[in-house]
Amino acid sequence: MSAPVREPRRTDAPTGDIHDWGAAGMAAAIRAGHVSAAEALDHQLARIARLNPAINAIVTLDEEGARHRAREADAALARDQSMGPLHGVPVTIKDCHETAGMRTVVGFPPLAGHVPARDSTVAARLKAAGANLIGKTNVPPLLMQPQTDNPVFGRTGNPWNLERTPGGSSGGSAAALAARLVPLEVGSDMGGSIRMPSHFCGVFGLKPTANRVSHFGHIPDPPGAPRTDRRYSSSGPMARTLDDIALGFRLLAGPDGHDTELAPVPVAEAETPRLGDLAIAWAATFPGVPVARAIRAAIERLAGDLARAGARVEEALPPIDFERQHDIWAQGYRVMMRLAPELWGMPASPKAMGYELPTLADTVRMQAVRDEMILAWDRFFAAWDVLICPAAIVTAFPHCPPSSPIAVDEGSAAYGQINHHCFPFNVSGHPALVVPIGLDPGGLPIGAQLVGARWGDERLIAVARALAPVSGPFRPPPGD
Repeated sequence: MSAPVREPRRTDAPTGDIHDWGAAGMAAAIRAGHVSAAEALDHQLARIARLNPAINAIVTLDEEGARHRAREADAALARDQSMGPLHGVPVTIKDCHETAGMRTVVGFPPLAGHVPARDSTVAARLKAAGANLIGKTNVPPLLMQPQTDNPVFGRTGNPWNLERTPGGSSGGSAAALAARLVPLEVGSDMGGSIRMPSHFCGVFGLKPTANRVSHFGHIPDPPGAPRTDRRYSSSGPMARTLDDIALGFRLLAGPDGHDTELAPVPVAEAETPRLGDLAIAWAATFPGVPVARAIRAAIERLAGDLARAGARVEEALPPIDFERQHDIWAQGYRVMMRLAPELWGMPASPKAMGYELPTLADTVRMQAVRDEMILAWDRFFAAWDVLICPAAIVTAFPHCPPSSPIAVDEGSAAYGQINHHCFPFNVSGHPALVVPIGLDPGGLPIGAQLVGARWGDERLIAVARALAPVSGPFRPPPGD
């Protein structure tokens, strides 16, 4: 049997410490012999041992297995064999993607000892690309909170300020990236669960177009049980560079023979456009949704800087009833809150029991309204290359009990409004990418949500590249 095709070698070594490297850069350094897979792993494990106890981002760590896989990766290179574009790179994934032989708990006490016999498609594709899957990152119970805290593993802190939340439900993923414990993560997003933590922690996060990345092996649906969501949830890459977002999406997207909802859309490269050729819409917030002054100012500043750099920039939104769009999202979420625990043989929470499940007629009517809204967004993105808007109403807020009011400048907002800027694109299915754009007066990260045309994920990433000289790169938290 012939050896696998080897990835091209690079002669230049990445700059900075190993933990500052991105996934693509680390893989290239391993292939070029600047560092071995074992050395890269040892460096990251030492950093995890030093920083993770305080942050509590990584909640399952397969150190012994990771060292064995790193040795295998180095032995393959010695035979002039490449395992793929992530050859030997240590990565973690959100603790909702099933991993064969590694526990998948989803912050849910009945699953505290759950060790799947199979890999989710997300885990399988990372492994097939040569990644060394070393562990899992923390989530709220069954992914159903915008903070990351659960009775099994406890609370995850934000590396920028441990007294503040990294968000949820991919909070452990975003915190691990910001602390530079790993260079690549995969989250999932039903209502901002990739985008809000990316904003809170100052990293990049892509919610792909609905049904471009497989849902196979994604919990809270139990293995073999009916799927509770077929419309709103997407899994996608989280990283510290756009290169790694693009690489992660290429590796994850596409039909897998399991998820029947996946669209057979080929993954293609998109050329980075000229900034001067782009039509950019922006909105400091959505109708009826509060937003902190610092976030509003950062979005307005970015829009102004892009206009001065030559882009066509205009404040614009489609004529959509945003409150009704949220009602449609809430209908699907309430169904999931009722059904997911029950499918595990547990009663739904008292709050969930207070929700009436929609009738069949209600569901059909709401789907028709959703179709109208999807088409309205499609028409909007026929005229605009991208929409720039907030990812949340505030920057990372202090840990608090669920349903607590959230301070917004001198006022407050309902807890459920935190991620009202994210819901519309779970309903419509459009891809949305959060990029870091600066810090608030308290030194906490601010991210902008970039939204583009459906099925145009590669184009959206390319547009983000065009904006990057103005929007800026990842910056690490202060300290180490």
